[in-house]
Amino acid sequence: MSATFNHTIIAATDREESARFYCELIEATPAQSWGPFSNIVLHDGVMLQFAEPPVTIQMQHYAFLVDDELFDRALARLKEHHTDYWADPQLQRLGETNTEHGGRGFYVKDPAGHGLELITQPYF
Repeated sequence: MSATFNHTIIAATDREESARFYCELIEATPAQSWGPFSNIVLHDGVMLQFAEPPVTIQMQHYAFLVDDELFDRALARLKEHHTDYWADPQLQRLGETNTEHGGRGFYVKDPAGHGLELITQPYF
């Protein structure tokens, strides 16, 4: 059996707020939470666990491959909530999307300041 990605822990300033943000943005499913974790599950079964570490949070980057329909719904939700998003990782093209790699994409910050990227075509 080859390795498959199973779960990761994402540092959050408010674990429940972050879990809700991801569930709404990428239409993930809330999962049973335990201990210091608020958990969600992606469509492919990968679990994201949000925790509030007792340290300064370093920004991380998480990219999600989505279909065009989810991309449009996520973008509409950001606009509805007046949430800033950008076409580029340098955060210079505010309120725009990109057409890199034959698809569409945008970047947004989660409640803890992590950079999320939604793309409709993989880079490879």
